[in-house]
Amino acid sequence: MSRAPVKPILVVHGGAGNIPDVKRPLYREGLEQALAAGWPVLEQGGSALDAVLAAVRVMEDLPQFNAGRGSALNREGYVEMDAGVMDGRTLDVGAVAAVSRVANPILLAYEVMVHSPHILLAGPGAESFAQARGIPLVHPDMLITEERRRRLQAWLREHGQEVGDTVGAVALDAEGHLAAATSTGGMMGKLPGRVGDSPLVGCGFYADDTLGACSTTGVGETIARALLAYRAVEALAEDTIPQEAAERAIRSLEERIPGGEAGLILLDRRGRVGVAWNTRRMGYGYRTPGCKVLHV
Repeated sequence: MSRAPVKPILVVHGGAGNIPDVKRPLYREGLEQALAAGWPVLEQGGSALDAVLAAVRVMEDLPQFNAGRGSALNREGYVEMDAGVMDGRTLDVGAVAAVSRVANPILLAYEVMVHSPHILLAGPGAESFAQARGIPLVHPDMLITEERRRRLQAWLREHGQEVGDTVGAVALDAEGHLAAATSTGGMMGKLPGRVGDSPLVGCGFYADDTLGACSTTGVGETIARALLAYRAVEALAEDTIPQEAAERAIRSLEERIPGGEAGLILLDRRGRVGVAWNTRRMGYGYRTPGCKVLHV
């Protein structure tokens, strides 16, 4: 039996953390571009899955975000990116971890979901799979910006921790299907080979048509331990208002794991939105028919 049509909605985030005042206009511009890429998909009757892929791909291409080009650098000075996507209709999942030569890891994650028997591929194996699927590899230097090099040098001097400005999107389409996608360059100065929450289902992303969809951002080690995305979505089973569920998930993280810093966007099956974070700032936006909201 087909579902009755619902009002579609797309929600995006550009990460939670210490976003400097001077960079807020750039973040806002990037979120606008992400909505402009993903919203027409839904407006024209396309799927939630295609909408989140389109939105996240745009943010991967923008150097102001920590995903794709402009990703944070590891301790040895190169990029290792993670991404994951989930289809709430089927519970299918695709993810990649520690890839260095793919411009759009979220598209490779989709290929893993659709064209492999696995849910997560990592490192050189994931890059070989990209070539097999016709996704061109790029030179790692193409993904590195001068600003990220400067920030790595500052990190090496001070060993301060940066909260990752991961990107993500969740969507509900006119058929009532949900999807979630998350992509990141990870934490500045991380050890080579480190994998955070973003490619881990239930941690960095989760989508289930019967409940809702979530994308998270922040310190991956704490988000993964808390299964943050799944816990936020699971709270919707009680018909909890998404904003309350989002805030509850962040409070639970703080209580169980002192020092845990994170943010999340949450969407329920009725198209209601929840957004919560415990960092200084979080950039997010959403679009529905006749309404657009942006916040940085």
